[in-house]
Amino acid sequence: MAQPYEINVDRDMAHADALTIFINYRVLDYQGEYLGAVGVGLTVDSVQKLISHYQRRFKREVVFVDHDGQVQLSSSKAQPVGSNVRQTPGLNGIFEQIRQGKQDKVSFEYQLDGAQQLVNTRYIPELNWYLIVGQSESEATSDIRHALYLNLLLCLVVTAVVALLTHLALRRYQTRLETMATTDSLTGLPNRRAFDIVIDVFLNENRRANSSMALMVLDIDHFKSINDRLGHFGGDHVLAVTARMLKSCTRAADFVCRWGGEEFLIVIKDCDEHNAMQLAEKIRHAIENELIAYKSEQIAITASLGVAVARPGDNIHMVLERADVAMYAAKAAGRNQVHFGRV
Repeated sequence: MAQPYEINVDRDMAHADALTIFINYRVLDYQGEYLGAVGVGLTVDSVQKLISHYQRRFKREVVFVDHDGQVQLSSSKAQPVGSNVRQTPGLNGIFEQIRQGKQDKVSFEYQLDGAQQLVNTRYIPELNWYLIVGQSESEATSDIRHALYLNLLLCLVVTAVVALLTHLALRRYQTRLETMATTDSLTGLPNRRAFDIVIDVFLNENRRANSSMALMVLDIDHFKSINDRLGHFGGDHVLAVTARMLKSCTRAADFVCRWGGEEFLIVIKDCDEHNAMQLAEKIRHAIENELIAYKSEQIAITASLGVAVARPGDNIHMVLERADVAMYAAKAAGRNQVHFGRV
């Protein structure tokens, strides 16, 4: 059956003899009788611009050649319009094979100046032309390599960012864990574990400086009755206020920690017996005169303190034991007192 259209290339006399591709379509009625023809013309210059744009964008050389190998349209500098692919190195060796593949899309490869060239061809029966699209293998793989390198770079950047964020998160989490492990959550003071970590440092500094160091053990008097009367939340509030008073009465260089329950431990550097007793009395007096507000009540508390000073050759357990014995002696003597541990 005849095609309802035909395509040919000719000079457009109405437009300065511009080489034009004409597409003419036969119009038939319902009985198949010929009524007339309509057509459209596309100048070769327009097609040339399209294939030049395609060449710049996709880095492929596009050539249309006739049956004799004459180049009719081209985006290639190596095969300009008017040249013949039979004289083009590389293509001249495969053009006969291209002409034999009229019904199919055919692909070829050939060597040119040591580089592998890739060629795809298709026969266009309406024009009796051959479309030849060529690209060097290095150009064909350059986009793939570029994408590969870009992906590798992105993977490295993402990996580095993830590793950095993981490191920062772990470091922050570790810092928080260490803080939680060495801090009493109720009072905000260091806890007994923190004391175990820093006390050796204090003792070593004390020996090197040939100075004295004092320890105080403080116990809030009748704390169980406070808990019974105010409840555990009230007792926790009393402990937190007591911790703040201890911090306000001591120096930044001194070490104040919650020893356990209602007991607190204070380490005072560069402090002899006289000064240690004076500081203990100051703390006892501050606690005795502080009214702690809780809900609608004003709570008065007292504390008993035991004081000991490190002697040459003492280890920390010896000093702690003397201070602890002195604190219990203060309680036994009537509470709200300061005793010095000499034994």
